[in-house]
Amino acid sequence: MTRSVEPFLGEVNELILRMGGFCEAILAKALRALFERNAELALQIRDDDLAIDRLDVAVDESVLRSLALQAPVADDLRRLLAANDIATNLERVGDLARNIAKSAVRLAERAPVPFPPHFEALAVESQAILRDALDTFLHRDAERARKLLAEDDRIDEDQDRVIREALDGIRAHPELYQQEVDLIVVAKHLERVADHATNIAESVILIVEARNVKHAGKLARAGA
Repeated sequence: MTRSVEPFLGEVNELILRMGGFCEAILAKALRALFERNAELALQIRDDDLAIDRLDVAVDESVLRSLALQAPVADDLRRLLAANDIATNLERVGDLARNIAKSAVRLAERAPVPFPPHFEALAVESQAILRDALDTFLHRDAERARKLLAEDDRIDEDQDRVIREALDGIRAHPELYQQEVDLIVVAKHLERVADHATNIAESVILIVEARNVKHAGKLARAGA
């Protein structure tokens, strides 16, 4: 790492860690609003998401300044671009939390409906994989990041289970179909949170080991 690029990398890393903290908090708040049927809490999410958007813009600006002023190459360039990719994934987690909050508002305004049996577990798993992905970035832990990639399949399966349970709920109580559809939508958002967390883990591997493992599993299965 050249000394001229080091301050930019330090700034970007600090911004990403702040974004990560905001993302964990906003997702937890959106889910709390959902489970507690608290529309007022859910409505706070919009302003929280704007804070994440501002940090995302700050990361972009820092990376662009580095590219313009220092023309980084090799390891420095790879680390900057990978960090920028992490920020993009975190910004999308913020968007997903805002969408969950919108569903929370709608659910709070309608008749209560039981949550699918595996819904809470899916919520906990999605929050956990996001937290773990951010920890791998903080500690530059490529080994732990690789383990996270395998967890995404399990979360996909749990999302499918929740959707099946919600569809069973619609068949049993068709008058509650709007609420069940919102729960299906939230389940899909939680699965996407996990996808972004695994993207972050892939970027950590790229930063630490200079290995691009993006789509590695799919490409291997396809014989690419």
